[in-house]
Parts: sequence; C-alpha cells; structure tokens
Amino acid sequence: MIANIVKPGSKTRGVLIYLFGPGKATVHADQHIVASWDGFAPDPGPEDSPGHTERMDQLVKALDLRVKQASDQAPEGHVWHCSLRTAPEDRTLTDAEWATIARRVLHATGIAPDGDPDGCRWIAVRHADDHIHIVATKMRGDLRPPRNWNDYHRAMAELTRIETDFGLYQVNRDRDIWPAAKRPTRAETEKAARNGHSRAVREQLRQTVRTALSHAHSVEEFLGLLADAGLQVETRTLPSGDLNGYKVALPGDTTEGKPIWYSGTALATDLSLPKIQERLTATEPTTPQPAGRPRPNPWHQATAAIERIPHHLSQDDPAPASAHLVAFGEILYALPTLAPTHVRAELRKAAFAFEYTVNTRARVDQQHARALRGACKTLRTHPADDGLIAMLVDAAILTVIAVRRQRALHHHDQQVAAAQQTLLHLQAAYRHVAPAPLARLAERKPPADTARHYAKYLRKTVPAYAEQILDDAAWDALTAALADAQRRGHNPAALLQQAAMQRPLDDAHSPAQVLTWRIQRLGERHAPSPRAAQAQSAAQRPAPPSQPAAAAPAPKASPAQRR
Repeated sequence: MIANIVKPGSKTRGVLIYLFGPGKATVHADQHIVASWDGFAPDPGPEDSPGHTERMDQLVKALDLRVKQASDQAPEGHVWHCSLRTAPEDRTLTDAEWATIARRVLHATGIAPDGDPDGCRWIAVRHADDHIHIVATKMRGDLRPPRNWNDYHRAMAELTRIETDFGLYQVNRDRDIWPAAKRPTRAETEKAARNGHSRAVREQLRQTVRTALSHAHSVEEFLGLLADAGLQVETRTLPSGDLNGYKVALPGDTTEGKPIWYSGTALATDLSLPKIQERLTATEPTTPQPAGRPRPNPWHQATAAIERIPHHLSQDDPAPASAHLVAFGEILYALPTLAPTHVRAELRKAAFAFEYTVNTRARVDQQHARALRGACKTLRTHPADDGLIAMLVDAAILTVIAVRRQRALHHHDQQVAAAQQTLLHLQAAYRHVAPAPLARLAERKPPADTARHYAKYLRKTVPAYAEQILDDAAWDALTAALADAQRRGHNPAALLQQAAMQRPLDDAHSPAQVLTWRIQRLGERHAPSPRAAQAQSAAQRPAPPSQPAAAAPAPKASPAQRR
C-alpha cells in the first residue's frame, strides 16, 4: 500500500470539490464518505446527485469549524490531505476495511489519535476501488495544532503493519533503496501532457544534468555543458567566493514570466553540488603509457570494468558494487550522445529506467569505481564505431541481468521492474547495432581448416556451450575475431580460454556473440611474449582434484582437463 501526503493547503472546499467531482487524470465513480471524525459527517455524494451543493456547504462548514474558531492562530496550511492506494495485485477492500485503515493512519500520524475527543476533524472519501483520500483540518478541539511531525514516515510504518494484518502486498520500505530521483508531481505530469511532452520538465532537466555529469571532468565543465545543452543555469556562491550550489531551468518553462528553477537536490538527492563534486573527484586520471605501447582503448577499458560488476555483486561487501553501479549508470547516460542516431532513443530510455534501479539515497563511496568512471570520461576522446557500441551494450545487458537477479533476491520489486525495463531497451538497442559489425567480421572468416581447429579449441574450453556456439550464426564472426588475434601474435586457444574464464556465459542470449566481443577486445591488447604466455597458461591451468594446493607441482594436464 502506498501513501501520498501532499503539501498542506488552505482551501478545504477546493480539495472536496475535486474528490467528489468527476476526476481529471482518472475517472471518479460512486464518490462517498467511508468514515469521518464522528461518523455523522454530511456526505455530498457525486456532484450531480440531488442536494449535493447543500451537503457540500455543510461539510465544508463542519470541517472548518475549529479553524474559524482559532482565527489567526490557525496554521496557514490547515488542510491535511493523504491518499492511500493498494497494489494492483491486492484484493478489493470493503468500505469498512478502508474505514479501519483510515483511522489507523490518522492515529499513527497524530492527526486524530484513538480515544482523543479533541482530535482533528477528518473524512475518508472513496471514489475508486483501489484507493481512498483522507482530508483533515489541522486544528484540534482545544484549538491547538496536532503534533503530526514526521507524519509520512509514521504513516509508512503503520502501513507495513496494515499490509500484514489485511494480507496485502508487502511494500519494501527500506529507506536505503528509495530512489534518489524526485518523481514529478501530478500537476507537472499533466502540464507536460498539455504541452505535448512525454516527460515532465523535472525529468527532462534531470536527464540533461545526468548526461552533462557523465561527460564532465570538473564542476566548471559540468556547468558549461549544462549551458551548452540549452538550459538556463544560475549558481550560488559563499562570501568567500566558493561555489555553494546551482539551479537550472528549461527555456520557456515559466510562471508569471519568470523561469521555474530547480536545484540539483530538487531533481535528485544525488545531484546536489556536494554529491557531484564527490563524483568528479572520484575519477582515475589518465596515466601516461610507456614508450612504444599504444594507449588503451577506453571503450575496451569500460567494457572490461562493466563485465566485472556481476562479480562485485556476488561479494559480501556491497560498497564496491554500489559504486560501480552508479558509475555504470553514468556510462548509460553518456552512451546516447556517442552512439549512432538510430539507437539513441532506446539507449536514453535504458539510462532513464536504470536510474530507478541503482541511484538511491543510500551513501555510496564513489572511490571504489575510479577506473570505470575514468574510462567513462574518456569515451568521447576515442572515435566509436558500431562494433564498440555493440561490445559495450552486450556487456551492459549481462550486468543488468545480474542486477535484476540480485535485486529480486532481496525482494526489491520496484528495482526489479526498473531493471527489467532497462534490459528491454538495451536489448532493443543491441538488436539494432550489432548485426552490421558482426556481418563485417563474418566476411573475414578464416579457411575451413582453421575454423575446424578453432572448433576443437572451443569444445575443450567450453564443452557445455560448444554445440550451441557452433550452430550460432555468429560462429563465423567468432572465428574471424580469433584469426585477427592470431595474426597479432596471440595464441587462439589460450585467448579463447581467457575469454571463457572471464565471466560465466549462463545469462548470455548468444554465447557466440559474447565470446566474439571478448576475443576482439582481448585480441587488440599487446600480445604476451612466449615466456609470459607460458606462465599465463600455467596459471590458468587447474590443478588435479587429488593434488593439494601446497603439494609438489602437478603433472602436465591433458587437453581435456584444460577447461
């Protein structure tokens, strides 16, 4: 069950007109009161019912009685409005059950404690099967305001107990998994629909801010990228001259001719200036390469770091995984501006959905993901073709699958749903971008004799997937990647083993394609010397089960053992 306590208002009649009216975003039907402070409150009924206006006047007068009596001692926002909604899979509650739930929430929040004759006056209105609205006027019978501080969190705690008592869907209310992003209000959503926009202004701004952050190396560059993106930007400085905050506005989004500003925190709790500064300082600087060695491809570095995220998720310490997932989210936001035009829309949707999977209000030590974030910052310095995009998206898909599984184990259902949406958009982008580079690779497939040798290596390395890979249309591309690596001086058997051992292939839709991208990435590295290759092969070769780790060196393993 979800509760929404809106900002206190001062117009009791306005709220009641909406509740008993026909509705705006949703259609209201059978509007009626299910409970009230004394059980005898006038029920206006639907606005087209006989006597509606007279009963509405009586109800407003009764609810506002103590507010009028308190005169200027009444709080400015005296209308307390809370909606309670069941989950789609819940049964339909009766009016009597809703009445009990309303009383329990009012007691928990301090608006109308049980047994208190001076509790605030209130009503609970039902105009749909799945939710009610509670409206109260915040003035007690002794003409004092109620003690309803922290009412939202107190309501959440009570709803947890209500879900258990009524056999309803259990919502996970762990504050550490609450999304950092601020959801748009209903007014913002309706305004976006009127203006023909698919997303509210708050969401548009947040997407632009996150994209700028994914590319920026400093706060100054971040603010410059916001301005380059067309946003209005204002900063706030301390008397010392140090930057203290920023706010953004979308051109044309005004009220009474003035821009509607949003601070970073108003967009998401992790977009405040201190949080942004923390991320920007947690970036591994580019180190100079030794003479004669080519600079590593940042796309390969980012892909390799992304492939390690499932390993971080499986560890007992959650800190490295949390940091890497935040940095991974930054890569998803950076990707659309670097990708071919025909896949940008799907990649933007993936980044937006993933934000609700990992960007939470929990504290994250960003230093754990310095290398991944450093690779992210340098992606745009290296030209990206569709093959590099497909390689990274393929790794991203496997990572999101691992995230979805991990969130499901902890019953974080909303994050599971967000991960599933992310996965669908990434898979759609991959289907658009991968065929062309795979086809180009397949055109360079080696002779049949060479392919048979590769097939023999494959059966020894990954016997569980060998036949599936050999039957895959991507097998030709995989053999071409192996042949390219062999021409660069790599041992194809050792390289195939290294690629297969990097990460499990259990979640791969096409193990052949996953291995193709890994081989292509590993094959472009500097080929090891013969002595280094021999040492690497010995290190990767498993010891026989009967041989203890500390015993004398094991005899040479047969090819069938080298898995």
